[in-house]
Amino acid sequence: EFRPTYPEALFAWLVGLCTEHEAAWDCATGSGQAAVGLSQHFTKIIATDASAEQVAHASGPANVEFRVAPAEASGLENHSIDLVTVAQAAHWFELPRFYAEIERVLKPGGVLALWGYGRLCLPNGMDEIFQRFYSETIGPYWPPERKLIDDGYRSLAFPFAEIAAPAFFIEVEWNLPRLMDYLSTWSALKRYRADPGSDPLPALMSELQPLWGKPDDALLLKWPLFLRVGRLQAPV
Repeated sequence: EFRPTYPEALFAWLVGLCTEHEAAWDCATGSGQAAVGLSQHFTKIIATDASAEQVAHASGPANVEFRVAPAEASGLENHSIDLVTVAQAAHWFELPRFYAEIERVLKPGGVLALWGYGRLCLPNGMDEIFQRFYSETIGPYWPPERKLIDDGYRSLAFPFAEIAAPAFFIEVEWNLPRLMDYLSTWSALKRYRADPGSDPLPALMSELQPLWGKPDDALLLKWPLFLRVGRLQAPV
């Protein structure tokens, strides 16, 4: 409910890379945000997640089929998929097994797109406060995999013919309480609350509010997206 959605420009660019638009696989679909974004561009979307609870709460249009399956064993047919997308999840995978699965399910010339977003950027002089909160206050509570997000997946192995991606941004207009709702979904924030038994958000809100203005005022906030996109080469 509180997570941002991905820009239509991202999906339009990915679709333009594909020679066919019959089937896309949204792997680790979560609540189905990326699957819904893809649904208007492909005949069929298969959206999988290893969590049965996530799939139970996911929803989308009629051409999106939700299934419970791990990234490394999708159950999809050989060479049946035109595009595979992984939004904000590849850092959790067993990548060698996942990449083997990609080579099995993608059609020759098919496309794999991994993307994510890190820390959003705050305007009006608030970003330094927010950076300190992210790195120092809750920094020790991020899982080790978060480092892959922070470096934009550049350190991930990526054994595909890479395609340079343009810059994409998630943009929202949120008020201050809405921002706090989003931050409450962060895994590090949840771990912080469970460990010391306290909540760092009220203090952060107090620091931000003088620079924000009225808490109910909506400000434009941006996340830069990072992408690793590649094509499965046809066998020679």
